[in-house]
Amino acid sequence: MPIDPLDALQRVASNYAWTWESDLRDVLVRYTGDPMHTPPAQAVAEVTKKQLPRDRADLLAAGEKVAALEAQASSTPEIAYFSPEFGISEMLPQYSGGLGILAGDHLKAASDLKTPLVGVGLFYAHGYFAQGVKAGKQSVDYNTYQPADLGLTDTGVVVRVDTPRGPIRASVWECRVGRIKLYVLDSRVEGNDDWAWDVCDRLYGGDRQKRIDQEWLLGVGGLRALRALGIHPRVMHLNEGHAGFLLLEMLAERAGLGEDLETARAAIRDRILFTTHTPVPAGIDRFHKSLIMPFLQQVASTTGFKAKDLFALGDLPSDRAPAKKGAKPKPHTEFNMAAFALTSAGKINGVSELHGRVSQKLFGSLDEGASIGSVTNGIHSKTWIAPEAQDFFDDHLGGNWADGSAAAWKKSKKIDDASLWAMRDGLRAKLVDGLAADWGTKGLDPDALTVGFARRFATYKRAALLLSEPERLEALLADTQQPVQFIFAGKAHPADVPGQAVLAEVVKFSKSKAAKGRFAFVPGYDVRLAQLLYGGCDVWLNNPVRPQEACGTSGEKAALNGGLNCSIRDGWWAEWSFPGNGWDIPTFDVGDKGIATIEDRDAAEASALHDLFADDIVPTFHGDRPAWADRIRTGWVQLGPRVTAARMVADYKRDWYDTLGTGAAGEAV
Repeated sequence: MPIDPLDALQRVASNYAWTWESDLRDVLVRYTGDPMHTPPAQAVAEVTKKQLPRDRADLLAAGEKVAALEAQASSTPEIAYFSPEFGISEMLPQYSGGLGILAGDHLKAASDLKTPLVGVGLFYAHGYFAQGVKAGKQSVDYNTYQPADLGLTDTGVVVRVDTPRGPIRASVWECRVGRIKLYVLDSRVEGNDDWAWDVCDRLYGGDRQKRIDQEWLLGVGGLRALRALGIHPRVMHLNEGHAGFLLLEMLAERAGLGEDLETARAAIRDRILFTTHTPVPAGIDRFHKSLIMPFLQQVASTTGFKAKDLFALGDLPSDRAPAKKGAKPKPHTEFNMAAFALTSAGKINGVSELHGRVSQKLFGSLDEGASIGSVTNGIHSKTWIAPEAQDFFDDHLGGNWADGSAAAWKKSKKIDDASLWAMRDGLRAKLVDGLAADWGTKGLDPDALTVGFARRFATYKRAALLLSEPERLEALLADTQQPVQFIFAGKAHPADVPGQAVLAEVVKFSKSKAAKGRFAFVPGYDVRLAQLLYGGCDVWLNNPVRPQEACGTSGEKAALNGGLNCSIRDGWWAEWSFPGNGWDIPTFDVGDKGIATIEDRDAAEASALHDLFADDIVPTFHGDRPAWADRIRTGWVQLGPRVTAARMVADYKRDWYDTLGTGAAGEAV
């Protein structure tokens, strides 16, 4: 039966495969007339059949392509991937930063590889905040979103989870991401009390009560949603500890079989993979005993487990380390979500080799800490590589480059300088034009060496490090013979006052005479802005305090577009910085000669960073273009096979997914 053209258009708009399949995106732009500034599902709703041109071959082909993808979706997914946020597109604003972007890339790569996986998350009515700048400081605004407007489908399933304050009901919506289904829970359900209605109002918003309610819904409600949909995965993958209450629901299921707590824990352990993302204690979710005990008592009342035994599962002994040597340990007053997940999981991993080692030390007070491994994060190539660069790679590398084929990327060695520079100069000009047209950032130079810094404004990322030597920075920006420009972007969490202060410092300098119009801060950071920056920047700057960057994939995205990394050897760069593919910023430790304080450390690293720009980066870009092109080609050969999400998901499947749950059917009973 011939497919209806409007049905085809709606099908394309409602599957986020368009975020990486250029032919699907082109169809949406052509038939809606909207240049991807409106969620496609909304834009398509305004189109009538009379508006469609007679020649609809590309539309019908696109509809058939999406239908084929959806027909290949697993009806019995073996892996459930739980995450509090998913960064799939700026049109689906359900992410804040790296954790969500990674989760989105994980789903996309799983779709490409036909991995039998299902995603589970929450739907936030107001998403994460929309950023502006007023009076030199970050401003915060929130929009309101309806799942259907963003292309999601109501499954008709409503789950209920009980909490000490009362029940939370949530409708379950399906989001299609290529071959993968993502199910998200929306608490705006009739019958909920006001507080329950607003549980999912904002991502990472509200107080500790709101946080525990959200995580209870994600973990307990997420598993109940899968059960209601008839989905019984073999493996549960926790993307950080936010979904850790899933484990309590699994234990409760085993209690229904008459098992005691230890027997139940042993039964579920082989089905749990826990990925930790934080290298510092402050990044771990903890709930005070007074807040979490009523939840645990509720579980105890229906399972026969003892609440005090459940609370003990969240004990990280190092949290209770005495302030003075020889003193008694502090009492256990906080439930550590990472400790709970670590001691419950059959497999545990960090997100880079260095982070894996750091995590072993961080959780060294647990027996399970020594078993923490690593899978280095990767990026979904076709999402993050500019369309012009993708066409370039198709012409020069042939097929399979997006999957990380070493043979394909090895062909980069034969790319001639003229073709390479034509591509890079074009992307830089696109960045300058795009910032002027869509973000109001004007006056940038399409021929200047362009340095990018875009990420969350957490203090450890040291966005203002360059500014600590103002005379050298001003001299760099004043050079008209070898022009350099810096573009900064990123958000500070609304509750992160120190992070907002750093952002304000960067904004202030960007508005100063010293910036000379060559140092810009661009507000409104989202996926679309990030894609433009990754494509157009020549150098990607990353200067965190080592080893506090767990992975940090922004540099991976820049590298595949032909940008060169200038970075502290931290996260992914610690293992994949090779001679000739970028620059390492020298690092110093307190206790080194002349380094007595962290301020001394920061000053030494800032000076070393300026030395790199003055002595190598700037003169090479402007004075030795062949050498710069060699670095780009070297980076592609070395990093192309390594930094893709295809490699990452394949690693997870081979080393983790396929080794877990081999003795479990995945059924609740």
